[in-house]
Amino acid sequence: MKCPNCNCEVEVHRNPLPTVDIIIEIGERIVLIERKNPPFGWALPGGFVDYGESFETAALREAEEETGLQVADLRQFHTYSEPGRDPRRHTSSTVFIGKSEGTPQAGDDAARAELFSEGNLPPLVFDHAQILADYYTAQKA
Repeated sequence: MKCPNCNCEVEVHRNPLPTVDIIIEIGERIVLIERKNPPFGWALPGGFVDYGESFETAALREAEEETGLQVADLRQFHTYSEPGRDPRRHTSSTVFIGKSEGTPQAGDDAARAELFSEGNLPPLVFDHAQILADYYTAQKA
């Protein structure tokens, strides 16, 4: 590929796109969103990391955009990078856990935002069922 500035040859890399997901704890429950866009279904709040943005800032921004909630006590949980985790393209997601209060309100890419407990999770898109299984296992350890 040619560089648009100097016309030199530039190597093109196909790298996974960085994303974040956030497990928002409100009491004993967590917040999930129903997605407005494909793939449709329930998911953890999250999205793509913007250029120049830290992963932590992206997680807090996505949480507020999709649920209207301010999140505190943010901590990194795990990174998930299986190439097929997102049917649209290869992504890697760094998952965070944080605490909030109040009632989630759907916004941005979310059609709905609701609270769920471990025993009543809806069917989840992406690899979010695995993420939550790992989360609940870690909570019991």
